[in-house]
Amino acid sequence: MTMDGNRRWIALYVLCLASLMIVLDMTIVNVALPSIKGDLGFSETSLAWVVNAYLLTYGGCLLLGGRLGDLLGHRRLFLIGIILFTLASLACGIATAKGFLVGARAVQGIGGAVASAVSLSLMMMLFTEPAERAKAMGIFGFVAAGGGSIGVVLGGVLTDFLNWHWIFLVNIPIGALVVFLTLRLLPGTPGTAAGERIDLAGAATITGALMLAIYAIVNGNQEGWTSAQTLGLLGGSAALLGVFIWLESHVRAPLVPLRLFRLRNFSTANVVGVLWAAAMFAWFFLAALYLQFVLGYSPLQIGLAFLPSSLIMAVFSIGLSARLVMRFGISRTLATGLALATAGLALFIRLPVDGSFLADVLPSMILLGFGAGMAFNPVLLAAMNDVEPTEAGLASGVVNTSFMMGGALGLAVLASVAASRTTSLSASEGHLAALTGGYHLAFVVGAIFAAVAATLGAVLLPTGAPGGAHEPEPGQLATADAD
Repeated sequence: MTMDGNRRWIALYVLCLASLMIVLDMTIVNVALPSIKGDLGFSETSLAWVVNAYLLTYGGCLLLGGRLGDLLGHRRLFLIGIILFTLASLACGIATAKGFLVGARAVQGIGGAVASAVSLSLMMMLFTEPAERAKAMGIFGFVAAGGGSIGVVLGGVLTDFLNWHWIFLVNIPIGALVVFLTLRLLPGTPGTAAGERIDLAGAATITGALMLAIYAIVNGNQEGWTSAQTLGLLGGSAALLGVFIWLESHVRAPLVPLRLFRLRNFSTANVVGVLWAAAMFAWFFLAALYLQFVLGYSPLQIGLAFLPSSLIMAVFSIGLSARLVMRFGISRTLATGLALATAGLALFIRLPVDGSFLADVLPSMILLGFGAGMAFNPVLLAAMNDVEPTEAGLASGVVNTSFMMGGALGLAVLASVAASRTTSLSASEGHLAALTGGYHLAFVVGAIFAAVAATLGAVLLPTGAPGGAHEPEPGQLATADAD
């Protein structure tokens, strides 16, 4: 029995709710870190692991989660991921010891990675008609783009009015609802690559390479980018990546078939995704730092400052972005969106020490809202459009990994650039002026990332509207509980 239209859209909203819950947990914690530090006795150094433990396992397990979805069934892995994430959220919420909280955050990252890696492929199976798929991608993209700013607002509200435990406990009813609705609405099918062997050696080497790279990146500013630890970890990551590539070209059933990267749309979209995620982190984190440390905004005020851009992204995601893609094609829509984002980041370069929201911040927020609203949809469509159904989960994992690594690398590079510039200005400028000068240089680098992404998208991605790609196998949209 084929899933009817209304049921498919409700199923999409369930996937988006799960994705929002996972994306929120990357930023909602930031607001509560001072309270967590005071309650559990974290040091300044160890406190970073409340964030880093999640990023490390999340980024490291995305590819493996995507491939397991192809082998064992996308819905089955999605449910396992959400249940694991929800139980780990409960553990975080009741944590009374530092080590317990950090360990629970690591498990949360594993659950989030598994669910995220297959959610995009589930959505691709639900929507095969080009116009509907473009609209669905837009909504899904808004959750990815707007979830960070929502996390700051929600984190501020929960921490101010309740306590930090609730930033984790709020996930429990949401996770339970997602599990219930997933069992009722999402198609239960066997793995599209069922029967193939799992490439354990490939899984171990790529997961190790990603974890070493993320560990090096998130600690780079603290340890020093030329320190023995950072260079050793990056060298180890590069060595494991080399072993992984050799394995994938020699084993019979590789975890990541290298031929995927011969698909120009797929490989280009992933490179664009890395650069775009780096630019997005420049916007989100550096603008938040400027608002907090230079203008003196509270966490809640910072979240509200991002509200205009989030609302603009929502308007595009609900349908406008899809219509633009169907009318003007993938590359023109993407390039225009990223050009607007570049202009928004470039405007941030002139932020003054005594800036006002309306005159100095809002124009950039509006441009970035339009840019992000237009760009996410075509990036996801380009990445997934030519991929076979048997590798949809893997491709989804690769896309998520690209965004994750781009964001982590971009944040580390931009924070380092800002800190270095601030230090050099401190001798001749006041504290706030030196801080602002550091942010200015980081915004220059972020704008360059976005401009390069826009150029690659305009030159290398298809000019036409997306096709139906590969239709799912008969019975893939059946509602029977096959798993």
